[in-house]
Amino acid sequence: MARKQNVTFADIAKYTNFSKTTISRYFNNPDSLTEKNQKIIADALEKLNYQENKVARILASGQTEFVGVIIPNLFLHYYSEMLDRILSTYETFGYKFLVFLSNGDADTERQYIQELLAYKIEGLIILSHAIPSMELANLHIPIVAIEREDAHISSINTDNYMGAIQATSLLYRHNCEVLFHINNPTAKSIPAYGRIEGFEDFCREQQIPHRIFLHEMKDQTASQEHLKEILSEIEADSPGRKKGIFVSNDTHASILVNLLVRKYGKLPEDYLIVGFDDSPASRNAIFPISTVAQQIDVLATEAVKLLVEQIEEHKNSKHTPVSEPVHKMITPVLIRRETTERDPLAEND
Repeated sequence: MARKQNVTFADIAKYTNFSKTTISRYFNNPDSLTEKNQKIIADALEKLNYQENKVARILASGQTEFVGVIIPNLFLHYYSEMLDRILSTYETFGYKFLVFLSNGDADTERQYIQELLAYKIEGLIILSHAIPSMELANLHIPIVAIEREDAHISSINTDNYMGAIQATSLLYRHNCEVLFHINNPTAKSIPAYGRIEGFEDFCREQQIPHRIFLHEMKDQTASQEHLKEILSEIEADSPGRKKGIFVSNDTHASILVNLLVRKYGKLPEDYLIVGFDDSPASRNAIFPISTVAQQIDVLATEAVKLLVEQIEEHKNSKHTPVSEPVHKMITPVLIRRETTERDPLAEND
């Protein structure tokens, strides 16, 4: 059987008795046609089983509807959850995503950005920390960052400081005698530094004994080893004391819970643990982990929404400079689960 040929603008024009110019206007500037004529053409497309030639439309309009995404890793469940939520915005905003995994290497990211620019992306969402925002701003395309240094580009961030206060306050209200915070080394320019700052400020204000552990934990092996060392130090420093541990992300909090359960056969009563993210790792852990929810779905939706607004502004600005970077803050939500609430006498407020 002969292969059915693609329906062309000429076929649609012949079927509707409109000119090819009118058909072209329907696709590129539909508001220039009356509603009646738009409906006639739309009905014709359905009856002719028209399938749009996306490549031809891109060549004609210069608009690809592609957005680049650079993400540092998928080891941390936060990033995989965030990527899933970003991709799921297609039905709402109609943009398609080209995703690169950089592992936090600046030169690799620069190579990926050049690849994305070659695909004529209309905007970029970046979660990695490797390239300074000044360098990104010089690309002169719409860019939105999520939870990274953002002095020169627009961003969507969690109120990390508030989240740290929520987590540390919960441990304090459960009468922990000594508090610990576990994090990666974090520059003050990165929003997540607020987790360190909030923890330290609360402990000092309440005059609670505390300690901060900062270790580079980029993968499963490094995380396991560092958390084993940290756990040994905590047990050596605070035997017999009720310990509250605020971990900077749910992936590492889950590993810590597993280490304790392997050692003791249970989660000891003198350990209370709070993570950060509300990623699947916190919900699916052997003991569901109390956590500070970043509202990842809100972060993702707001990031794509802000980027689309900037893309539209970029299209309309022509030679006029686009507006200053926009920074939006999302309020975190404390979620109590078994790693703090297993004690029946614990506070519920």
